[in-house]
Amino acid sequence: MNILTFDIETVPDVELGRRLLNAPAALDDAAVAEAMESRLTPREGGGGAFLPPHQHRVVAISCALRSGESFKVWSLGEPDAPEEDLVQRFFDGLERLGPTLVSWNGRGFDLPVLGYRALRHGVAAPRYWEQGDHDPGYRWNNYVSRFHWRHVDLMDVLGGYQGRGWARLDEVARLLGLPGKLGGSGESVWSWFLRGERERIRNYCELDVLNTYLIYLRFEVFRGRLAPAALQQEHALVRETLQASGKAHHAEFLAAWG
Repeated sequence: MNILTFDIETVPDVELGRRLLNAPAALDDAAVAEAMESRLTPREGGGGAFLPPHQHRVVAISCALRSGESFKVWSLGEPDAPEEDLVQRFFDGLERLGPTLVSWNGRGFDLPVLGYRALRHGVAAPRYWEQGDHDPGYRWNNYVSRFHWRHVDLMDVLGGYQGRGWARLDEVARLLGLPGKLGGSGESVWSWFLRGERERIRNYCELDVLNTYLIYLRFEVFRGRLAPAALQQEHALVRETLQASGKAHHAEFLAAWG
């Protein structure tokens, strides 16, 4: 079984914003993004307005793959790769591996964004849309249907499929003694992007993926699919992988995990 945990980082699609706003050519990207957000209603519970999925552009996709005896965490493509390359790589991996997808709010945000961007760039993803017409195994377990298990959106499942049960990844990670967010938040990504800090965005995204995967392991214990002893073995595999990577952000995560 292949388990693919994923997360995306996005910025405002200012190219679309210029069209929607009929913005003058002299207006810089930061001003266009601000104008896009000014048209929206502030989010309940604090925080600024949040653009709908079709107004986002993908700048990083990070994954953690548990397959066979191995575990791997990485970000797709090169730091300066064009968006269409990142989106193509994600759906190509889905075609090749047919994994169980794991996310935090992936059904509410990540997959809608990836869907609109795939549409924008002409990406084909037949396995993602398969519902049993060509492969009977997908009729009752596919990526599209909300109550199937081929995509486990942990926030949606644990929240009881209703808004009042939803929670932030950072808070649930900390509830379980995991590091949670380190050195930033989703609101930081736009400023990092404007400063050209693409590697920082990718590193931040990878840590979100690690938190999500470790929550998933606890969820597997919760639903009786993973024994507590096996959980410790899975934790050891993650620790060994991060130690062997030699990357500073992985070392930071390990130190915070204790």
